[in-house]
Amino acid sequence: MSHAPIRSAVRPPPDAPMTQVADYVLDPAVGSREAYETARFMLLDSLACAALAMDHAECVKHLGPLVPGAQMPGGARVPYTRYRLDPAQAAYNIGTQIRWLDFNDTWLAAEWGHPSDNLGAILAVADYLGHQAQAQGKPAMTVREVLGWAIKAHEIQGGYALRNAFNRVGLDHVILVRLASTAVATAMLGGNREQIITAVSHSWIDNGALRTYRHAPNTGPRKSWAAGDACRRAVIHALNALKGVVGYPSALTAPTWGFYDVAFDGKPFEFERPFGSYVMENVLFKISFPAEFHAQTAVECAMQLHPYVASKLARGGVDAVERIAIETQQAALRIIDKTGPLANYADRDHCLQYMVAVPLLFGRLTAEDYTDAVAADPRIDALRARTTVVENPRFTQEYFDPDKRYIGNSVQVFFKDGTSTPNVCVDYPIGHRRRRSEGMPVLMRKFEDAIASKLPEMQARTLLTLASSPGGFDAMPITQFMALFDR
Repeated sequence: MSHAPIRSAVRPPPDAPMTQVADYVLDPAVGSREAYETARFMLLDSLACAALAMDHAECVKHLGPLVPGAQMPGGARVPYTRYRLDPAQAAYNIGTQIRWLDFNDTWLAAEWGHPSDNLGAILAVADYLGHQAQAQGKPAMTVREVLGWAIKAHEIQGGYALRNAFNRVGLDHVILVRLASTAVATAMLGGNREQIITAVSHSWIDNGALRTYRHAPNTGPRKSWAAGDACRRAVIHALNALKGVVGYPSALTAPTWGFYDVAFDGKPFEFERPFGSYVMENVLFKISFPAEFHAQTAVECAMQLHPYVASKLARGGVDAVERIAIETQQAALRIIDKTGPLANYADRDHCLQYMVAVPLLFGRLTAEDYTDAVAADPRIDALRARTTVVENPRFTQEYFDPDKRYIGNSVQVFFKDGTSTPNVCVDYPIGHRRRRSEGMPVLMRKFEDAIASKLPEMQARTLLTLASSPGGFDAMPITQFMALFDR
């Protein structure tokens, strides 16, 4: 950190990373057909996650206006509810719904995160603006326009994550949700280049939330609403910028007081590639299991091994198991390698050993498997105690390879009678770009099952028909689309 006195009050030009973000969000060109196709699936997957979250009272209690009765006629809708809220509070609601179960899309690099978290801000602002436009006899933006904004938000969050490890300085990845949503929401609201830079400068001055709530011994449910909170803050920054608040051009680079010196060990940001549509094209979907993504392939391995383990346990009980050997990537060791008592749902869905033990025992891993009722089964902790986790250097190398972005794990179970299961290895999960043809039908079943229990049959059928027609899907006004998720 620099402590040299700053004598000049001359305001410098805006920091380059802030101008680059502003220029990117104002550039209308996103020409990738693959990005738009992936974005359609991303939108449906995120709304499936929101539907599934409505089964959890801890999520539902976060929904609605900030204070009772503070709804807004003509405001933004909150899916699967009757709420109409101002766009900032709606962003919090939608972001919390999408993120609650840790089941939405993922981006893994130097930093980790979930780019579809940004839909909290994007859908709230789009629906709000659509109602305002229609009240004046103007058209609302289309779903395709919303997908374009989502591609840009994914790219900003994921582009920063490629080389910049905020986790290494103790900051949570939702700092990048706030950044991306701030830039995109300001542009959606009609902000010009200067206003976008202003809003982004405020986002950086906010610094970041600590990762405390994601790690033992403090793991807790704030991790499920942290992204919603970032979306809400982003919309507030955007609205303030449109009002003409003053920006801070060297929010990053100011000696002593800027983000780099205060929060990033004095290092400037690094970038692997210019902004385009790389992140949306390569984003990872959580399709089969609501599990922290570094464990997805480990769960696939455990599911394959379940029949072997079940037959042994049927004869000798859990004591038949001598040890369970997991090999994983370095990132998983840092995030989800966890021993000792697990206090709550959030503790369990960020414990690699737990997420392997459950499918080994039951041949499944669902959101309910993180509840106290399932966790009370003593066999789970017995298997956890017999589990070793080590880094496989190949998995780590391929994790960072920009042409692979693998998330490899292997699992093998050894028994006291001297036998063992095969050593099952999965390099990349069903939600990976290389498995799109296999994964997208499964994703659509996830969407269909999720909305079936939350929406009237006619609405659910309309949505499924719409999803099968990209042209009609893209052309639909966002207000009409969001109305299909009303309860």
